[in-house]
Amino acid sequence: MASFVTEVLASSGKLEKEDLSSKISKMSRKVEDTKDKVCDMMNKRYSDFLPSLQSSETLMGHVDEVSKEMEGLKNCIENEVFSCFNIVVAVPVSQFHNAMEEFNKALLEKKYVDAANLLEKARLSVDSLKSSQLPLLSALSSELTVQRENLVYHLGDEWRRLIVDQCCVVVSGQVLLKNMLKPLVMYPSLSTTVIEQQEEGIVLALQCLEETHKERSTPAQVYSKLLLVLYTLHSHLLDICIGDKKLSMILGELIWEDISQCIIHECLLYSIPTNSSQLEKYSTVIKETEEFEKSLKEMEYLQGDSTDLLKYARDVNCHFASKKCRDVIVAARTLMTSKMHNTVKITPDSRLCLPKLPASGLDKKKENCKEEVTMENSKQLSAWSLCLPACRISESVQQLMELALSTLCEAVGSSTQCALQLFFTVRNIFQLFYDVVPTYHKENLLRFPHLAAIQHNNCMYLAHYLLTLGHHFRAHLPEPLCEGVATFVDMVPGFRKLGAQCFLAQLNVQRAELLERLSTAHKFCNLDDGENYIAASKAVRQDISSEDGEHLHTLCQTITEEGPLVFTPLAEENKNEKYQEEVSLYVKKWSMFKELVIVLRANLQEIVDRWADAKGPLAMEFTSSEVKSLIRALFQNTERRAVALTKIK
Repeated sequence: MASFVTEVLASSGKLEKEDLSSKISKMSRKVEDTKDKVCDMMNKRYSDFLPSLQSSETLMGHVDEVSKEMEGLKNCIENEVFSCFNIVVAVPVSQFHNAMEEFNKALLEKKYVDAANLLEKARLSVDSLKSSQLPLLSALSSELTVQRENLVYHLGDEWRRLIVDQCCVVVSGQVLLKNMLKPLVMYPSLSTTVIEQQEEGIVLALQCLEETHKERSTPAQVYSKLLLVLYTLHSHLLDICIGDKKLSMILGELIWEDISQCIIHECLLYSIPTNSSQLEKYSTVIKETEEFEKSLKEMEYLQGDSTDLLKYARDVNCHFASKKCRDVIVAARTLMTSKMHNTVKITPDSRLCLPKLPASGLDKKKENCKEEVTMENSKQLSAWSLCLPACRISESVQQLMELALSTLCEAVGSSTQCALQLFFTVRNIFQLFYDVVPTYHKENLLRFPHLAAIQHNNCMYLAHYLLTLGHHFRAHLPEPLCEGVATFVDMVPGFRKLGAQCFLAQLNVQRAELLERLSTAHKFCNLDDGENYIAASKAVRQDISSEDGEHLHTLCQTITEEGPLVFTPLAEENKNEKYQEEVSLYVKKWSMFKELVIVLRANLQEIVDRWADAKGPLAMEFTSSEVKSLIRALFQNTERRAVALTKIK
């Protein structure tokens, strides 16, 4: 409604007049305000500003003077401080540079401990520059980080090269076992050295001593070498835990079985005594083995109370018997396969060298109960009734019997198990002879008659002494051997049969050969043929050609030159010359043979000169009839031959 009135008044011209008056009044107020501001401004400019301007200009002059003084002071301070600052910064930077150069050199020479120390020195130089806030500091820190990673990389490569497998304890244990522990057990010339070096740490090395004549190390030597290695590893490397186990325990579980078997087969086996008298001294080895295992348990290489190593050492009686039996069987087989033609003579008064054994309780009882017994027949048997007839037997068989006797002597006084093994080993010796000799020497026994005769004598010799061998030792052996088990009588018929069969087989061979040769003679019906007699007579009286004589001389000369070379009793050739020059001492007809060689190439005059009226060297070896026969065989029937024959008297 109001807007409507306004519109109406405007349209009538009244509203315009009212607006104009209001505008004029507003303009008047603005003019007054402007005047006030201009006056105020003029007052401030000329009353307040000019004096302050002058004072400000004065202050500006003082400020300029102070500024100049400060600038001069600043220049002095900068000159003084910068010279000192350059010295403080240059020294660490120079130290860093030198350290890095030496670090690179040490890294190339693989002196990793020195390289690490130099890297630490460079790090300290960089740390001393952190407060200076130099732009160079970041570059130095980056270089330090790069070289540290480079050192770590090289150390990793070297670790992998030396340790083989840094994560696999199994492989490390096998390497230790193969390259250090087993060689120490097997080779007595090796020893262990531990060297402590400041730069490289502990060095554990094998050292080869001077060559020793010992084939095996003693158990004490082996134990000391192994303990030195294992103690060094334990104190510097393996005395740490991985989970709930120490490294030494893990290594022990991996290598103990192998190293114990190596000690048994390469050391303890050869330390077992070869005779019963040394068994008591073996307690020292048992004690050393116990101390060895005790030390391993203290270092936690070994767990448990008893091991195969200690059990083996404590079962020395059983091992002694087994070793003795094995050695005896090997020695017996060597004798059985040796040459049979080396013989010794056995006479009726020959006796076995039976040892003197301690009197047993059974023998004493028999002596106390012994009564004089008279025989109804006053005739006594001959002293030679139960003796072996004179013959020749193989030397190896005699040695075989001596081996059996020494083995039975070892059984006397031994434990029951040991005595049983040794006794039945002796029985096995004779059983082995029964099986091996006829088979091994089969061809020679059929080819050479004298070997068959020697084999027959060998069997009879063994059968003869087997009758009483068990009786001699029975009372001195432990049960059940002393109760009648210790006997060899059951083997006697077999040996007698073996000898008889061998001899009979050779007789059959000889009989067959005789029959074969007689079959070509046609019952000797051509012996009464006159033509055959005349031809044979001419053949006997006919001299040989010079060419045949030369051939005979060449053959005999070869024998004289090469024959002595068979006399080589010693292993060294240069020491056999003495025996080769004394052939005539061993070959009775050697001088005669050498004279024959001379005669085969000599002329008639030389033969007569060597005869020298039955006083020359030829007469010492040949009779006159033999020399005449040689002359007739070598030379044609001439006057010169007839003259030479007349001089041979």
